[in-house]
Amino acid sequence: MSIKGSRGPQDRGVAPNLIVRGVAEAIAFYEKALGAEVLYRGTMPNGVTLHAQLRVGSSFILLSDELMSGAGVPTGSPEKLGGTSAILEIFVDDVDSAFERALSAGGKPLGPVMDAFYGDRIGIFRDPYGHLWTLATVKEIVTPEELHRRMLEHFSAPEAV
Repeated sequence: MSIKGSRGPQDRGVAPNLIVRGVAEAIAFYEKALGAEVLYRGTMPNGVTLHAQLRVGSSFILLSDELMSGAGVPTGSPEKLGGTSAILEIFVDDVDSAFERALSAGGKPLGPVMDAFYGDRIGIFRDPYGHLWTLATVKEIVTPEELHRRMLEHFSAPEAV
């Protein structure tokens, strides 16, 4: 679906289409938690929103209600599937305050904000619709060699296995 003004004319980036139960409620959460801007909202006469396009920072996210899933497209919300196979990551200026904002909006932490071995400070949360999000702030730039060394060190630690 292409809506005039929802993307730049040369945009060829990937926009995740999140399948949720309750697009209207998800929109409210993403506005509050991530500062999302609604670009399009497809609401049926009965009030059910089936599809929406949002902008979060410079990225675009699509939302579709799982009511739109059919036999030909085997999708569903994380609640229906019992898990998710992707983590959405957003780089922010201040991960600590962005993480608190997401939690105060209803996100559930998967742990505390922490400094990761690869140079970012990160916080991971599950949104009320079952999707996983990583918020990250770059703390240091590391070379590929240093990253590899740190990765081996990190995953050889007893608690990492």
